Amino acid sequence: MKKKLLFLTLTLINLLQAQNTRMVDGGGTYNFNPEHTECLSNEQRLLIKQQLNDNIALLRSEGKININNSVNGGNSVHPLFIWPVTKSVTAPYNNVWSISNHVDHNPNYPNALQDWNCGDRTYDTNGGYNHQGIDIFTWPFSFNQMDNNHAIAVAAADGIIILKTNGNFDRSCTLNGNTWNAVYIQHSDGSQTWYGHLKNGSLTTKNVGDFIASGEYVGVVGSSGNSTGPHLHFEVYNNLSDLVDTYSGTCNAWSAPNDTWWQNQKPYLDPKINAVLSHSAPPQFNSCPTSEVPNINNNFSIGSNVVLAIYLADQLANSSVNLVLKRPDNTVLYNWNFSLINQFYASWWYWAFPSSDFTQQGTYRFTATYQGNSVTHNFNYGSLAIDENVITKFSVTPNPSKDSFTIDFNDNSVIERVLLFDMLGNLVIQSNSSDNMINITGLSNGVYLVNIETEEGTFTSKIIKQ
Repeated sequence: MKKKLLFLTLTLINLLQAQNTRMVDGGGTYNFNPEHTECLSNEQRLLIKQQLNDNIALLRSEGKININNSVNGGNSVHPLFIWPVTKSVTAPYNNVWSISNHVDHNPNYPNALQDWNCGDRTYDTNGGYNHQGIDIFTWPFSFNQMDNNHAIAVAAADGIIILKTNGNFDRSCTLNGNTWNAVYIQHSDGSQTWYGHLKNGSLTTKNVGDFIASGEYVGVVGSSGNSTGPHLHFEVYNNLSDLVDTYSGTCNAWSAPNDTWWQNQKPYLDPKINAVLSHSAPPQFNSCPTSEVPNINNNFSIGSNVVLAIYLADQLANSSVNLVLKRPDNTVLYNWNFSLINQFYASWWYWAFPSSDFTQQGTYRFTATYQGNSVTHNFNYGSLAIDENVITKFSVTPNPSKDSFTIDFNDNSVIERVLLFDMLGNLVIQSNSSDNMINITGLSNGVYLVNIETEEGTFTSKIIKQ
């Protein structure tokens, strides 16, 4: 009878704790581009166009550029683009960008703004510059992303490189008159895409005149030239050299109705979870151009407090995000809804948990669900040893290993993802397939933590690289 009462009492305590609504401990909006500047001066733009014309003439004479007006099977005179920013394989984030500015369709100034959706997600300047592209800024930790090559610019469509500019300072914070690092591509119909503000020394090794495929690496998103922080300025011209707004929308009078330049046009507001992370302390956001201090930590010793955080893009007003923290045995430690009052292009929120919350040792799972999409982050607390029930469930062999190891389950469990961390908590390998063989030839010798995700939960082991 006493055992039953004890069981019921513990169950009730766990249920009440799991339903607790936690107060947010910090965070808020992240404002990119506090000072709007011309991405290019009129003089710089004219010089670039002259260089492009000269290079195109030379490439034509060499037979390296041929215009084909029947692109897309004759259904369109222009290409259809993929998104020009993606994350690198080493980025510990779900997504790495948000949008700060679109093309300004109102020719008046200052503060006379109209984007393709009839909103004001754009800018102009007192000097008469109306923004002429899309500003795709990196989030979270923009300069840290740049330092670690986390956000990559890729070719939006097949084309020929017609100009590259490199070697310029890439930690700009304001109007400075500097030249940006950029790549310029001409597509088969004669249209052009410009990729500006790239990180110095990161540009593709391909040369002017070389073919570049859709989705192929162009450079690392940086802050060169007239810039207030790392972002990609994506600018498009049609085959008549007219500026293009690539979005189809009510207030884009430059193109025919429903004439989008995107394979899949993104919505004006595109709410998404950019990251779910664990930290040893709240992240530190420094003034431009000093890199942020993320304080990311995935392995906590016994007695440590834990900070859990979410990073959103296009946070919607009067929405909410569901947050669930599960123990290593898959029971729920906390499950709560966090209300989002305002609309922000980028936001972050964190919660601090005392060490007393972590009564079990092993892998905890923190899941955020927003607008129907879920992202789970795993972190380890205390000993990384596996209990006997887990040990008998799977094996990691050979261990130690020189070049690869195999994960074998003793039942029908299917691997969804394998994450390999070094002992500092840095993600070094991520495998998103069901393949049970993991190649570690590129790793340094030492001890690594293996997180094996299945439908039943996450299992943890160690692997020694010799």
